[in-house]
Amino acid sequence: MPNWLLPLILAPFIGSLASALVRRLPVGEPIALSHSRHDGSGYASFSWELVPISFVPLHARCSSTAFARLATELACIVIAIWCILMDPEIQLAWLGCVLGWTLLILALIDWRYMVLPDILTLPLVVAGLAATVLHDPSAATEHAAAACAGYLSFRAIEIGYRRLRGRDGLGQGDAKLMAAAGAWLGLAALPAVVLTAALVGLATAAASHARFHRNSALPFGPALCVAIWVGWLGLDPIAPLMEWLR
Repeated sequence: MPNWLLPLILAPFIGSLASALVRRLPVGEPIALSHSRHDGSGYASFSWELVPISFVPLHARCSSTAFARLATELACIVIAIWCILMDPEIQLAWLGCVLGWTLLILALIDWRYMVLPDILTLPLVVAGLAATVLHDPSAATEHAAAACAGYLSFRAIEIGYRRLRGRDGLGQGDAKLMAAAGAWLGLAALPAVVLTAALVGLATAAASHARFHRNSALPFGPALCVAIWVGWLGLDPIAPLMEWLR
């Protein structure tokens, strides 16, 4: 079996697990080997539903949950294909899959529940440092410094915003996710990550005006996840924008 085939085989299973994590982790429900409920439907779900594309037998009233599961599974497959095509070296492909799949889960959880669980963000920081040691040991110190810089900068913004406005802006989960950005991408990439995330956040706010109003909170985690993923892929969306502004 070709080395690149295994991530593609695992991707839909990871997608099913991701869908379960998004539904259950923020509310403290067990992930598998137990009964649970589909959102708002009251329909019992069992651990066998972690099998990919198991939405077909579900009752029609669970169709929205089934569609969300299918979309998540397909997204995980696309991430795996993208990683393999971007770099056929299987080691980097696996690293990209781990990062991409985790970012997808975090983005979906934060969009839905406005929380970035430590159980996902903190291991992502460690995984980023481990990936750096594995792939480029000479950059380990710089990436560790970038993780600290990313965390401390967002914590400073969080504290400053709270003192200035009297309410929370960024959350501690955002700071930990920014630490993960530094661990995976390094110090030089952090400004581009912040700027990209800000642009994605502004675009999301403009497109979601029906859901968010002036005084409502907009989750920044999904925009930050997109920015980290863009940075990992080596894309630079800022350069074309700056060229256009000129």
